[in-house]
Amino acid sequence: MIESSPRATKIVATLGPASNTPEMIERLILAGVNVVRVNFSHGTVEEHTETIRHVREISTRLNRDIGVLADLQGPKIRIGKFADGKVQLASGDRFTFDIECETGDEKHVGLDYPDLVNDVNPGDTLLLNDGRLTMRVERVGPTTIECTVLVGGTLSNRKGINRQGGGLSAPALTSKDMDDIRTACKLEADFLAVSFPKNAADMYMARELMRAAGGKALTIAKIERFEAIGNLEEILRASDGIMVARGDLAVEVGDAAVPALQKTMIKLAKNLNKLTITATQMMESMIESPVPTRAEVSDVANAVLDGTDAVMLSAETAAGKYPVETVESMARVCVEADRHHTTAFDSEFLNRTFTRVDQSVALSALWVALRLKVKAIVSLTESGSTALWMSRIDSGVPIYALTPGAAGRRRMSLFREVHPLSLQAHSADREKVLLEAEMRVLEAGVVARGDLIVMTIGEPIGKAGGTNTMKIVKVGDTH
Repeated sequence: MIESSPRATKIVATLGPASNTPEMIERLILAGVNVVRVNFSHGTVEEHTETIRHVREISTRLNRDIGVLADLQGPKIRIGKFADGKVQLASGDRFTFDIECETGDEKHVGLDYPDLVNDVNPGDTLLLNDGRLTMRVERVGPTTIECTVLVGGTLSNRKGINRQGGGLSAPALTSKDMDDIRTACKLEADFLAVSFPKNAADMYMARELMRAAGGKALTIAKIERFEAIGNLEEILRASDGIMVARGDLAVEVGDAAVPALQKTMIKLAKNLNKLTITATQMMESMIESPVPTRAEVSDVANAVLDGTDAVMLSAETAAGKYPVETVESMARVCVEADRHHTTAFDSEFLNRTFTRVDQSVALSALWVALRLKVKAIVSLTESGSTALWMSRIDSGVPIYALTPGAAGRRRMSLFREVHPLSLQAHSADREKVLLEAEMRVLEAGVVARGDLIVMTIGEPIGKAGGTNTMKIVKVGDTH
């Protein structure tokens, strides 16, 4: 029996206390997770090592290619601690941030980031706890920032603090991040997410540190800072993809600006052949509820319709009560939205110029696949570049990427519309390799005998970046 077309949009799920046991990891993978996120803001190296070991063992047993995304903490700018753990602030209250304060109260609290006194000026607006509390800076001293509370509420230990409009000088990579990059490389993470990059230099530094440690992960820039918006194209060119990190971004640019920015970022990333992950509060209510709100369903669906490669779950799967149900709900929404995702191939194709043979073959295969109404595209690829290029245009035709390397298949687990399959042949015999590829998609149940497929391959066989041939095949005609 032939399976229906698989889900085009991928799901990233964060592992945490609610989901990092072997049993839960297996259930999440079976529910539809394609990539697991390991958040280096929490946990120890030993815990991360154990978690990733479980992911590798379980995905191998289930014959699933599950990617691992290592997410760096970045320069989290936080307040200190209160004597009673929290305080209640009201509009009009005076409140002071003091870098020399060890234990806070209703009047003042310490800062983990001493340079904040150099980054703000009277009249600036500070946002705390993801914007839930707002303060206006009245006076800045050598070690203090005196404020008036504009929007009050409960302020508890170690909450984040941002300056509205950005402008903080904290570097994107802390010493902890540098250590965590080396750890991620040892654990063979497939994706490395860099928090709070301001420009291309931040991403180049992360890539060089990773390469020096022997890592081969794809780099993902988390777009969270106001400054990153103006440098978006250069950040994209220095990265393999971006994460639309809507939480911190909304604090810096205002929540009303985020939906349009999301669409702009996804469109630009696709035009530059880069990946996108849309993140933050996608199904936040399912931390406590077994069903999503209608607004959350629309939010996920709209990200899919924007053309994002993946949608991401954070606290919903890391600490929520219903991690498996959340993944299942998100998968259903993605499948339905995928069905209605508009194919805009003609205009995109006509506006592109090709500078490489392998890119030309990739786009030609898409053109033929769409015109012939083929069942699938089968790409024999070493690096995954051919599959990536084909996935940047929404053709609606599933792409099966065959490669012998497990690491290559895991990297493709994040590509929209791309479904990696293992290829055992190491032969230089072209016809033998093509025959095995045909048999693999037949055995996987994605095509039936008599179906038309388009295949791409490079000659000589096994050379990365060498795709130079396209072939139209009627499945079963050669055997």
